Amino acid sequence: MKTFLALALLALLAPALTAQISQGVVRTRVNGIDVIAYRTGVKDVVYLRGALPAGDDKDPAGNPVIAGLVAHMLDRGTTTHSKEQITELLEAVGASIEFTANDHVSEFNAKCLARDVPLVVGLLAEQLRTPAFRAEELASLKQQLAGGLKRAQENTDFRATDEFTRAVYVSGHPNRQAPVDEKLAGIQAATVDDLKKFHAAHYGPAHFTIVAAGDIDPAALQSDLNQAFAGWTGGTAALPAPRNGATDAPAEKTVYMADKTSVSIAFGQATGLHYGDPDYFALRTATAILGSGFTGRLMANVRDKEGLTYGIASVLNHDAFTDGDWSITATFAPQLLDKGIESTRRQLTSWYNNGVTAEELEKRKDNLVGAFKVGLATTDGLSQSLLLAIERGKDVTWLDEYPGVIRSLTLDQVNAAVKKHLDPEKMHLIKAGTVPGVPPAEEKK
Repeated sequence: MKTFLALALLALLAPALTAQISQGVVRTRVNGIDVIAYRTGVKDVVYLRGALPAGDDKDPAGNPVIAGLVAHMLDRGTTTHSKEQITELLEAVGASIEFTANDHVSEFNAKCLARDVPLVVGLLAEQLRTPAFRAEELASLKQQLAGGLKRAQENTDFRATDEFTRAVYVSGHPNRQAPVDEKLAGIQAATVDDLKKFHAAHYGPAHFTIVAAGDIDPAALQSDLNQAFAGWTGGTAALPAPRNGATDAPAEKTVYMADKTSVSIAFGQATGLHYGDPDYFALRTATAILGSGFTGRLMANVRDKEGLTYGIASVLNHDAFTDGDWSITATFAPQLLDKGIESTRRQLTSWYNNGVTAEELEKRKDNLVGAFKVGLATTDGLSQSLLLAIERGKDVTWLDEYPGVIRSLTLDQVNAAVKKHLDPEKMHLIKAGTVPGVPPAEEKK
């Protein structure tokens, strides 16, 4: 109840909090870095986020894990400080810096008190510019990542969604995941020299974006960044966004996993839509009506009314940088799998053939706009939204424009987008888990 009241209060306050956010943004270039600063009313706390195009799509041929290894090694020591020393410096002031890499970018996420921004910026620059890439740290990281991938192989959700990417994306598309055995082989084969080569080629101020939000002095931040990143050069532009090609005919595929208490499914297709394309937000809104949260049709019927699933949702995915996909994901007990899939198809068919109603559309508009504004009401959420806007090819003004875009959607636009970009007859179905009736020979596949 307390959480609900807090969210309700934020929803009421959000219009005032988010009015013309772009007017409060201070955007500058510091040593080639795109710096976006926004001072909020929150006292003492600062969130820093950033991204540069050094993700998995730039992995060298034959090894799909180098970008990820480089990103994970950034907080494992520099040529100046060991991993332990960096940890001590951050923990002493209650600050943190984390690095990750995904299909397209390498990112960092940091938080600290306002007084400690110079320290955090200095350490951040040191980690990005001069990682040590020590052999013993790489060996430890490789063991951890390999263990994580092997554990993921026992997760039915992971197996279903991982296989789904290879069903709906052509070879070479960055959203198509390499099989786990290829990733494990890549981890095993990776060397310190491989990481140093990738870092030298793709890390630098060019095409690097840093967002700071909170109790921040933009001029002081610019001075700190100028000092910390002075003389840094390099970096490469994002790769041109590829378009997905024709894939194999729609099919069902079973990833058999013995002794599992549930079966996960991923059911869907590629959309050909990139974030912000015409029809994108119409399709996104229709998709949310079908399967977002407990108010979506899928949860209301397949779970609440028929009691067939633990959880079910429909989403648009992987479209921030390239054209993406649409899917329904769900988890069923093995004995309820066939009934669950049948019920899911029934809801999908009704939604596709008959469309959404005017009442559903207006309620979902309120939900999407409200959730967006609530997200902006926190300093962390604001910093994340600013960075996401830039990554998606938008200007910072997008945070002011988004509610209007959603509000302007018409019923005809929303229902037409579904028919234009989806076809239930062309969807792939992946099942992962202890699927009843699978022949013994299939168990080893």
